[in-house]
Amino acid sequence: MKDNRYIETVFIKRRDGGTVCVSTQVGCSVGCIFCESGRNGFVRNLTPSEIVQQVILIRQKVNRIVFMGMGEPLFNYDNLIAAIHILRDRNGLNFPTDGITVSTVGPVNQLKKLREEHLKIQLTISLHAATQAARNCIIPHMHMYAIEDVVKQALSYSQRHNRKVVFAYLLLPGINDRSSDIRQLAKWFKGKNVMINVLQYNPTSNSKIRAPQKQEMVAFKHQLEQTGLEVTIRVSHGREIKAACGQLANTYNKAKKQQK
Repeated sequence: MKDNRYIETVFIKRRDGGTVCVSTQVGCSVGCIFCESGRNGFVRNLTPSEIVQQVILIRQKVNRIVFMGMGEPLFNYDNLIAAIHILRDRNGLNFPTDGITVSTVGPVNQLKKLREEHLKIQLTISLHAATQAARNCIIPHMHMYAIEDVVKQALSYSQRHNRKVVFAYLLLPGINDRSSDIRQLAKWFKGKNVMINVLQYNPTSNSKIRAPQKQEMVAFKHQLEQTGLEVTIRVSHGREIKAACGQLANTYNKAKKQQK
């Protein structure tokens, strides 16, 4: 960036083009225990031009844009919305709305605002828990938002825009994989226009988290499906270069911080 800060943009190549994972902030204030992006704290918001440039500078065929890189998109709300309008504008990149996804931990006030936007973008909620206590452990800096309110606003967005909302659920054995968790997810989402996306933990510097075995992932998915929910398991890419979900490290910004 112009202030010598660093962000990371990830391009995932696919047969018909590719997905670009876009950052919205330098650093992050959310503090998810499984994520490296915010390990050194929040630095600043990205401007609309800095957000859009990440797509342009990829110089590859992009058919999907996902705001789930470094930072919490809805904490940079105005600049995020401005960037999306530029991407969608016929005089801009003329990017299709259905190809844009905002992935968020779900700050409730911003979710309410997003519901009223005339954008009809795809929405992914990083839920990762079925109880307030478990979510407070996994996403400690979001404790001020009741998990029930996050779910309620996300479902309201789905109804308002007739969009299937994805709820991301990072499986953490011993933390959020109990039978009671499965029952609660079914209570919230059975019969709703929702998909549960079960994620596998990608190793970070947090040694207290155990990554689930493949059979644990499959078993959890099967138990959710038995309750009538639509469930997928996200295939992880980029582990070998530490660019997988949760691994967008703040290495360079950490070095700069230490120099001061």
